[in-house]
Amino acid sequence: MTEVVSAFWKSSYSGAENACIEVADTAPGGRAIRDSKQQHGPLLTVSRDSWQAFIRQFD
Repeated sequence: MTEVVSAFWKSSYSGAENACIEVADTAPGGRAIRDSKQQHGPLLTVSRDSWQAFIRQFD
């Protein structure tokens, strides 16, 4: 299981649909992503390289 190492989840608000996600750091350097309305639900985890490739799409 991936260890979430961030003390805080960072939220993203997506408008009228009220569909928000939260992102936290994981060991070793990846990210965990969850539905803000299901904080105890499943996590999607991605590697550091995958996260960086995703973020580069918005530059």
